[in-house]
Amino acid sequence: MVEEFKHKSVLLDEAVELLVHEPNGLYMDGTFGRGGHSGLILSHLGPQGRLQAFDKDPLAIAQANTMMAADERLAIAQTSFANLDQVAQERGVFGGVSGILLDLGMSSPQIDDASRGFSFQNDGPLDMRMNPDAGESAAQWLARAEAEEIADVLYHFGEERFSRRMARAIVEQRQVNPITTTKQLASIIAAANPKWEKGKNPATRAFQGIRIHINQELRDLEVGLDAALEALAPGGRLVVISFHSLEDRIVKRFMREHVKGDSHIPHGLPVTQDQLKRRLKLVGKARKPSPQEIDVNPRSRSAVMRVAEKII
Repeated sequence: MVEEFKHKSVLLDEAVELLVHEPNGLYMDGTFGRGGHSGLILSHLGPQGRLQAFDKDPLAIAQANTMMAADERLAIAQTSFANLDQVAQERGVFGGVSGILLDLGMSSPQIDDASRGFSFQNDGPLDMRMNPDAGESAAQWLARAEAEEIADVLYHFGEERFSRRMARAIVEQRQVNPITTTKQLASIIAAANPKWEKGKNPATRAFQGIRIHINQELRDLEVGLDAALEALAPGGRLVVISFHSLEDRIVKRFMREHVKGDSHIPHGLPVTQDQLKRRLKLVGKARKPSPQEIDVNPRSRSAVMRVAEKII
């Protein structure tokens, strides 16, 4: 069965309303997930409109194939959205895409399915890969990585201030028994965390850091933003939904740099707007879910959506 867990797409209506401005254009959904955003995008497209979706997750691909059977305007590629420029070139639409949506959040099925290894609340194999058929699992990485490397990942990607204590504990415990389940890892981290945050599992930040590292999420985001800018047509929209400060910081900086334009021109030198080479303009301010959406879907509470339009 393809779909066993329910998933609620965050900022669904707001994202699609701002994304789709040309009904017969070509659009891209960087993370198909379980098809929430893609389904609504398709409902806004005309008969000549097209949607190219991306996802690493085999279950997402299976869901997309089901949707494709009912709507030939949809296509799916099992790869990271970091490669969207390559797909655009293959389809002959590079520089002509009408809009690109990057929803950076994990889907609820990935979190709730213990067998995927993302959750510290449900015991399962310590995997954490978006595509379980490719790359190194979290268990494999933790079995070989030096304490310093583990600590750096927890600190930089998980913003975990007790990263070194946790890394030492992981290395010590793996010498006693292999760390192969989420429950094992969560227990080791909890024991090494001297100050638990109220209302937050002590393993939250560490699990986030490991997941981001295993899936190269921030690298994919940086590459994907550059790829999106080149793939878009002038007037095309870039809509990005982030779920933690590390992602949003990258998105905000990227948009700000391209809205500002050439930063190498000496201060005070008279220049024309064309010489600044501004490539983006912001579309409104950053948006967050409404209180009503957060009540229905508490996982949406950290989401931030930013929208920009390509100028050149």
